[in-house]
Amino acid sequence: MEFKELGIMPAILNALQDTGYTQPTPIQEQTIPVTLQGRDVLGLAQTGTGKTAAFAVPTLQLLATNPRKDRRRPIRALVLTPTRELGMQVYESFETYGHHLPLKSTVIFGGVGQGKQVSALRAGVDVLVATPGRLVDLINQGYVDLSSIEIFILDEADRMLDMGFIHDIRRLVKLLPKKKQTLFFSATMPKEITDIVDGLLIDPVHVSVAPVSSTVETVTQTVQYVDQVNKIHLLERFTKANPGPVLVFTRTKRGADRVVRDLMRRGVSAQAIHGNKSQNARQMALDNFKNYETQVLVATDIAARGIDINELNYVINYDMPDVPETYVHRIGRTGRAGHSGNSLSYVSYNEIPLLKDIEALTKQKITVLENLDFPLEDKTPKAKPGQGGRKSEKNPSKRDLERQEAKRAKRRRFDDSPRVESDKSASKVNARKSGKKSDRRFSDKRFDANGEKKYDRRDSQPAKPKKVKGTGKPKDLNMRGEARTKNASRSFTEKPFYADRKKGNGPKRGKR
Repeated sequence: MEFKELGIMPAILNALQDTGYTQPTPIQEQTIPVTLQGRDVLGLAQTGTGKTAAFAVPTLQLLATNPRKDRRRPIRALVLTPTRELGMQVYESFETYGHHLPLKSTVIFGGVGQGKQVSALRAGVDVLVATPGRLVDLINQGYVDLSSIEIFILDEADRMLDMGFIHDIRRLVKLLPKKKQTLFFSATMPKEITDIVDGLLIDPVHVSVAPVSSTVETVTQTVQYVDQVNKIHLLERFTKANPGPVLVFTRTKRGADRVVRDLMRRGVSAQAIHGNKSQNARQMALDNFKNYETQVLVATDIAARGIDINELNYVINYDMPDVPETYVHRIGRTGRAGHSGNSLSYVSYNEIPLLKDIEALTKQKITVLENLDFPLEDKTPKAKPGQGGRKSEKNPSKRDLERQEAKRAKRRRFDDSPRVESDKSASKVNARKSGKKSDRRFSDKRFDANGEKKYDRRDSQPAKPKKVKGTGKPKDLNMRGEARTKNASRSFTEKPFYADRKKGNGPKRGKR
């Protein structure tokens, strides 16, 4: 089947031919006709299957065949994406397929200034591609009006919900008109989002080209068991043996920066892309990777959405994902557009259960490669939450065993050494044996053996007079240093301390 058999208008067909596309993918064959009929669509497709064109092509045709005579040029189609990179990719697709159409599109996302984005919105756009955060921000400022939306598209819906945009999505849906066409696309469909799907779609057409748990058949999957500390050595050896571009996935942003730093020290060109990077830095790293100026691109799962490189041959899971469906997303970055690809996963002892979950989801056994240089040796189980990183009593670590043995040895030496008991301890022991309280007089150093109080030279010395606060003078002396009788008021002949203030001889007060 060819695109012209799907009822696509000539202007879009010419744009598809300019890009070299003549035959639609399975998801495009099923989605484009029903979308042109105005039906809601629930599409399940993996990344790299052409689902962007599956909703971009019919959206452009519906807007072009039903033009509005409004000088304001209101927003007629809204596309929500979870990340900036995916938003840029979707925007470029609309620009490419609508090259011969009198339609305008733009993209807005956070991480950059909003000046240019606001200017584009004021000029008028037909298709708006946006991330939820920046869209809500501009709506609050009064720059975006969603009352004229005709087509609403939610791309990568599962990832959108995983990232915590559920409240923003619900708020945006309330701002949309009730009469609209909704297209819901996702690579996976967790059970948690079924309620949201029921609230967004009305009698949708279900489109699925592959099971939710399936992986791309053109990707060769392999695994190597290795200790966590030796993963960087395997990665260094792999990148030097394979000079082509390599996409590496880590679980955390800090882990991505650490891998880049270690690779750069070993002479391998690498850059990181994650949420803490600015938009300019992320775009520069992505461009360098596409232009083969950087060999290794280390990314987190969220930042990797939107990376579309047809000739990417290798994807490496430096850290295994916690969610099995994320593994499908990761390896879907390679083996795209009919090309073959390879995925390699470095699995430590604590990550073996994650690998088993992935194999249970995909229902296939992943090939294990031998690792003779850096075999798996560290089989220490990971500490459970709440143990502070220490081993439990049932499985103490080697260091804990050494500490316990040192304490026992110290206790044995203390028990074997002769000790001289003091009068205080002896009296306590005797009192404990007799069941009576010990007499403090016989255990106190201030009393002798007969119970008489010993002489203390401190008892014969008078106590030092207390000083008046702030004056440095004892209470028994007046301000002139003269003796003052106890409980007696100041003599009428005594000159007050402020008498000489006019002459400048009185005490000086500090600055307040």
